[in-house]
Amino acid sequence: MNFRSDIAGEVPYLRRFARALTGDAALADDLVQDCIERALRKQHLFDETRRLRAWLFAILRNLYISGLRRNAHGATAKSVDEMISGEDAVKPEQESRLALSDIASALERLPAAHREVLLLIALEELSYREVAEIIGVPVGTVMSRLSRARGSLRAMLDDGDAANLRRIK
Repeated sequence: MNFRSDIAGEVPYLRRFARALTGDAALADDLVQDCIERALRKQHLFDETRRLRAWLFAILRNLYISGLRRNAHGATAKSVDEMISGEDAVKPEQESRLALSDIASALERLPAAHREVLLLIALEELSYREVAEIIGVPVGTVMSRLSRARGSLRAMLDDGDAANLRRIK
């Protein structure tokens, strides 16, 4: 296989990660396209000892962060409510659909640094070392962010928003 076909094999994973970052399919596709374009231009910088997916995720993440910095408001991501507001959707009745909705909502409320570590490790099944290389922090920081993300997610799913409410007399 060659470099181009190897990249083509990674597109579904890039799309999933980009969609998780942006919350919008069109923005995610644009981000993936920019990532592939940059990877092809910078092919000479690819280290053969590294996994291609980790290298591509690093490029994608850096492009996403650069886009946020360019956008003064940083509002490129949409909430779940914004994505479905124009659709005539039927409310889900199955518990699994509701649980999935709760998880998506809880993930959106996580700080970006915690969410990206959780997604890269849990969803993309990357190692702590690969995630550390992608986001440019020590492995210990990855472990700490993952622990905090899991704890926050667990608290949000167990308690709902009750922990954020205060009693007013």
